[in-house]
Amino acid sequence: MPAEIIKLTEERMAKALTALSHEFATVRTGRASGAILEKLQVDYYGTPTPLLQLASVSSPDPQLLVIAPYDKSIIKAAEKAILGSDLGLNPSNDGTVIRLPFPAPTEERRRELVKVCHGYSEQARIAVRGARREANDSFKKREKEGDLGQDEARRGEEQVQRMTDDFIARIDDMLKKKEREIMEV
Repeated sequence: MPAEIIKLTEERMAKALTALSHEFATVRTGRASGAILEKLQVDYYGTPTPLLQLASVSSPDPQLLVIAPYDKSIIKAAEKAILGSDLGLNPSNDGTVIRLPFPAPTEERRRELVKVCHGYSEQARIAVRGARREANDSFKKREKEGDLGQDEARRGEEQVQRMTDDFIARIDDMLKKKEREIMEV
């Protein structure tokens, strides 16, 4: 029984880590990455549709993304969506593809991006601690009901705490790595 609580808790903590890496991928650094376009919606015949479903995205060099829409009629709508987003990028098109140059962010913008990453990592820490709290509550409840002995419940709580410390350390490592990547000129 404690093993299933621990397994469930580990899965929840791993999901928090996965969500954090996904959020970090959407943060713009000096390098071009198609991941920042994931949340971008384009008005496609009156329906908001993710840009990545309507076009292929390639990165011919580190400072440029090339967006090739499958339907050339959406080029204007895609440009409008990019300009209306908070990405701070200026698209240009030649009638068939959209070129999205990535200027190196200013020092001030880099600091803002680091703050955004700190927020994302704090959300992940909160999710990990929430998983720990729920596991500890489960151990206490099972102990109270008589399904677990006091020692067994305490061992389970200690194991969950070690797992929490490990996941928090991994979150901190991911944050440091992303911070270095953002601050790199």
